[in-house]
Amino acid sequence: MEPATLGKSLLVPCVQELAKESPATVPTRYLRLDQDPPIINNNEVASLPQIPVIDMRRLVSEEQMDLELDKMDRACKEWGFFQLINHGVDDSLVNKVKEGIQELFNLPMEEKSKYWQRPEEMEGFGQAFVVSEEQKLDWGDIFYMITLPKHARKPHLFPMLPQPLRDTLEAYSAELKNLAMKILYLMAKALRMKPDEIKDMFEEGSQMMRMNYYPPCPQPELVMGLNSHSDAIGLTILLQVSEVEGLQIRKSGKWIPVQPLPNAFVINIGDMLEIVTNGIYRSTEHRATVNSEKERISVATFYSLNLDGELGPAPSLVTPETPAAYRRMIVADFLKGFLSRKLVGKSYVDVMRIQNGGDKDN
Repeated sequence: MEPATLGKSLLVPCVQELAKESPATVPTRYLRLDQDPPIINNNEVASLPQIPVIDMRRLVSEEQMDLELDKMDRACKEWGFFQLINHGVDDSLVNKVKEGIQELFNLPMEEKSKYWQRPEEMEGFGQAFVVSEEQKLDWGDIFYMITLPKHARKPHLFPMLPQPLRDTLEAYSAELKNLAMKILYLMAKALRMKPDEIKDMFEEGSQMMRMNYYPPCPQPELVMGLNSHSDAIGLTILLQVSEVEGLQIRKSGKWIPVQPLPNAFVINIGDMLEIVTNGIYRSTEHRATVNSEKERISVATFYSLNLDGELGPAPSLVTPETPAAYRRMIVADFLKGFLSRKLVGKSYVDVMRIQNGGDKDN
């Protein structure tokens, strides 16, 4: 299918360029007074729980697998998020990705304009989920593109990226598909799903990358780097390019800052995986805040079911005691619906619910 049909976003100004002008105040369109304030005092931060840390080496070790798998299972049920250490992706590749993405955002505007979003599309430089001229904007820029399957790549984006970034992202894309599949198979094992169900749904899945650039802001408490949302896809693997705090997740009504661990990925459950697991694992609202002193850069790699496939609870998780809680839908239609709306909390997964049974706060 033609990837351009998945979503579109209105063209908006480049926040990085705006920030270079060192404005004393934030333009009105970026003021987000509707949001919970992002600032928590330091004493409170110190007392907040941190998302679980899972060790991939233990997950693949015969002696330690059961304990670590149980820990990951609980993290997915209780948090929807965990940090993954010893993930097996080569450090030198990860460092090349970090350097390349930093250079991409540092390109002069005349170079960046080659990769800018086109009308009626969402891929490229810009912002996502902008559906009206009156809508409030994020204090951040993105570079977004479909990376797998290869035939879905836009010819003016991935294939035209400067070298060596193109080769680096090619290798990174393949490594992260492998890692996503390993994690999904381990989750299936924890849930006692049939492994073939994961294989059939995800093996030929699609992958998207969203690179995020959050420049320093003169009034960080009045803006949002990325609005509160849950991810639509199956699994997100987030690499913090700059180890600057900014990601927050919603847990028991509080916004908890995630303190990035060196050489770790932040993994989270998306709406599709909540549906596949029949609500056993739940996607969690999260957002990005900004600060007044440092830029923050991250890259989220999203892994989704096959676009032509069907999304719905895995048959092995549907029983008379646990009937299907979500209806079935073609994956591409689900994504189209998600990408054509404003980003608002977990509201989109509600369209799939058969019964509004357990929409408790994460």
